[in-house]
Amino acid sequence: MHPTKILILAALALAVSSCQEKAHSETKEPSAEVIAPKKPDSIIDVEADYDRRMQALLVTDSLGRWKDVRGPYPLPGAILPYKRVVAFYGNLFSKRMGILGELPKEQMLAKLKEENERWARADTTIPTIPALHYVAITAQGKPGKQNMYRQRMPHAQIDRILDWAKEINGIVFLDIQIGHSSLPSEISTLTEYLKKPEVHIGIDPEFAMKDGIIPGRKIGTLSAAEINTVIDTMQRIVQENKLPPKILVVHRFTQGMVTDYKNIKTCPEVQVVMHMDGWGGRALKRSSYHMAVYKEPVQFTGFKLFYKHDTRSGGMMSPEQILRLTPKPVYIQYQ
Repeated sequence: MHPTKILILAALALAVSSCQEKAHSETKEPSAEVIAPKKPDSIIDVEADYDRRMQALLVTDSLGRWKDVRGPYPLPGAILPYKRVVAFYGNLFSKRMGILGELPKEQMLAKLKEENERWARADTTIPTIPALHYVAITAQGKPGKQNMYRQRMPHAQIDRILDWAKEINGIVFLDIQIGHSSLPSEISTLTEYLKKPEVHIGIDPEFAMKDGIIPGRKIGTLSAAEINTVIDTMQRIVQENKLPPKILVVHRFTQGMVTDYKNIKTCPEVQVVMHMDGWGGRALKRSSYHMAVYKEPVQFTGFKLFYKHDTRSGGMMSPEQILRLTPKPVYIQYQ
């Protein structure tokens, strides 16, 4: 039975109305066995199925840093950890921001399908779902009309991305680079889109600037309190519109980009992905993932691959190589 249907059985018991601190509980010893589909007989079976899937992402966690990290059980319809998201990143106004925008539509969608198939072959225990990760609010080197050093993309362009995602039965991430603005101000412009079940959010601390610094001249930062404002908004929209859980992707490749990580809230309505999006050689990328993601656990993890930068630095990592990381990333992004 599909995991979405499985979770429906537990809907009444799992509907929690407010965010809470990450749950801590004992887990079984790591096991590399493949998780077979299991028909649940009770809520206990639903939770056990979720626990097994989470444990499968941690089979090489010899230090046990993630053994108590799982968060609350999600609401029905959760994507993670039941599917791995494979996304293309970019903006339609720029051929330099990523593969989404660099290639013509049909060529880009065909390539995204190929990458999803590669990941499905590399890890047969979890299906993939394609995604378009579109930078809907971009940081700018100039102040602009509102002196915020950011530019909001026209909604007509966002609508086009949504139409493309429907063609491939995929989902959409709207990415926010706030510049000198704030997360509450910027996400408020996207709330109508968040009412759609297929729309999720990404936020980029690299371009969250403090002390008047111009974006691009220094790596920015976001605190847990700032990140929690986005989680609160997403949670409210899920509750009010009776939606399945949303995914929040937080970009990160240095420790300083996110502060007070232990205070990032988790709740049944929002699934948090800490996403390592640095580029470079394979050793550097593994080191960055260990330092910025593994050592500061939140809930789920992601990993970015750059078609150009990584290739110039010695070659892109393969799905098989990335699957050796701990935890195994459930969100994969190509730029």
